[in-house]
Amino acid sequence: MAQLDIDWLGVYVEVYKTQSVSLAAERLGITQARASGILGKLRRYFGDELFARTSRGMQPTPYAERIYPDIVQAFEKLSAPKSNRDLFDPATAVRQFHICMTDISEIVVLPSLARDIRQLSAGVTIEAERISTESAARLESGDVDLAVGYMPSLEAGFFQQGLFKQGFVCLASKHHPRIQARPNKQAFCREGHIVVTTSGTGHAIVEQEFARRRIERDIVLRVPSFLGVARLVAQTELLAIVPLRLAEVLVDQEEINIFG
Repeated sequence: MAQLDIDWLGVYVEVYKTQSVSLAAERLGITQARASGILGKLRRYFGDELFARTSRGMQPTPYAERIYPDIVQAFEKLSAPKSNRDLFDPATAVRQFHICMTDISEIVVLPSLARDIRQLSAGVTIEAERISTESAARLESGDVDLAVGYMPSLEAGFFQQGLFKQGFVCLASKHHPRIQARPNKQAFCREGHIVVTTSGTGHAIVEQEFARRRIERDIVLRVPSFLGVARLVAQTELLAIVPLRLAEVLVDQEEINIFG
């Protein structure tokens, strides 16, 4: 059996008080995913569900009700010596954050994030990994601190926040012999297209919209990520549909045009 961590008790107490994993995480200054992961460890440790999700929030089981006074007493005694060293100070912190993200986030978000972190803290590092089918489980277990990207299959219980809204645009080479202005539907469909098959970017929505409108394209190339799309577009006569924020970055890197 795993040893019981003091921080686990703090999550137990806050979930009990707030009847909410997200509120407990907010009060403790941790991610909801980490709080959910700790709650899972507590359930395994005590061999009890502890809290059940209801319309009134996270309700404690009879066993959780019975042990709550002892948990509070133990947590207060054990956490007192460390209460003054839990504040996060980026200037002095030495910590590695694990973030899963899409290839788009690697291009659009990661450079500015890394730059800002270096300005704020010399001791904080980032380990990035690609969003996958395992990302939700890794968030819940606490192995990953944060996910940046489109995750429609993420279940309830995770704190989620929209960073921005964006549409999709068409990319074409600046030297394309036929496409030098926004193409009409017929011209668009006559050209060859690149389709990106990566998950976690919302690109499936675009394909669904094409299908709904019964727009058939000549798909010449399928690639697993957006990382090489700009170079492919710049050096061929193929078109590609990409998110606007990504296009705004790529247009400075390759000889391509953007058509909204």
